[in-house]
Amino acid sequence: QVQLVESGGGLVQSGGSLRLSCEASGGKFSIDSMGWYRQAPGKQRELVVEINTGGRTKYADSVQGRFTVSRDNSKNTVYLQMNSLKPEDTAVYYCAAGSGACGNPSQVDYWGEGTLVTVSS
Repeated sequence: QVQLVESGGGLVQSGGSLRLSCEASGGKFSIDSMGWYRQAPGKQRELVVEINTGGRTKYADSVQGRFTVSRDNSKNTVYLQMNSLKPEDTAVYYCAAGSGACGNPSQVDYWGEGTLVTVSS
């Protein structure tokens, strides 16, 4: 059973930066894509970015150019560098992984517990 452990959330001022990390353990050889979702209060969970083992990425339009995903396959770890943060980026960020793609919630096989990112204005 794969477990995803996130770290790096917190409180930051508008315009600031944060870096999230997510390490997969247990059954890691079954993972292809990894990524990040977020869920703001009262809203549906939405894809932030997906990255597969080959490094191909898919970003949400709202974060394109501000967020950068990277992945260390040797450590089964995915990172999310978030720059130029805005108050509307405030949400719980969830790490996700799938044996195939994970760009849609229905494709996700494993979820992390989430880490809160709060951006103050």
